[in-house]
Amino acid sequence: MAKIVIFGAKELAQLAHFYLCREGLHEIVAFAVHQKYIAEDSFMKLPVVPFESLEISHPTQNFQMFAPMSSTKMNSIRQGVFEQIKAKGYRCISYISPQAIYYGTPIGENCFVFENNVIQPFTTIGNNVIMWSGNHFGHHSSIADHCFIASHSVISGHVTIEQNCFIGVNATLNNGITIAKNTFIGSGALVTANTQEFGVYPGTPAEISRVPSNKLRGI
Repeated sequence: MAKIVIFGAKELAQLAHFYLCREGLHEIVAFAVHQKYIAEDSFMKLPVVPFESLEISHPTQNFQMFAPMSSTKMNSIRQGVFEQIKAKGYRCISYISPQAIYYGTPIGENCFVFENNVIQPFTTIGNNVIMWSGNHFGHHSSIADHCFIASHSVISGHVTIEQNCFIGVNATLNNGITIAKNTFIGSGALVTANTQEFGVYPGTPAEISRVPSNKLRGI
């Protein structure tokens, strides 16, 4: 059982605290935030400490870290925090829900894999990857560092997802394609060919009908 400092003091940090405490695999001892963002001295009944001096209050030889953060700015903020943590000399844990189907895929540090993900054999997952609940990750596919996979996406076999990509809710990636660095794939998008770096691929948003709901038959 490792002693863990969670980076952050907002919703994702709260979720990380919930999942890690529920499984009882690690002891959560504190939350760390950059000094200028500290609003309260405690969160979830645990101390909030300045990240700048963390190695003094929580030395690297005694503590490990977990930094669950959002996909803001194509995951670059989460990437920056991860790199700062590693520069201080900390090891980051990864969390894979016991409700995920997982066959021992190699996985990097600081990954957060939620429940009901299906991760097939012969896949790889890099560092600092978030996979929200309910995704299918197909055989012989790979996810590089600093990616965010939203819920219920389908990643088919032999797909390569390069660094700093965002895959939206219910997106579908066809077999054998490459998702280039910094690609944004919107909710519900069907991607059938390789993407371009920094490309944005919108999904299919709902549009209001000219017919109001009280005029629809059978409803």
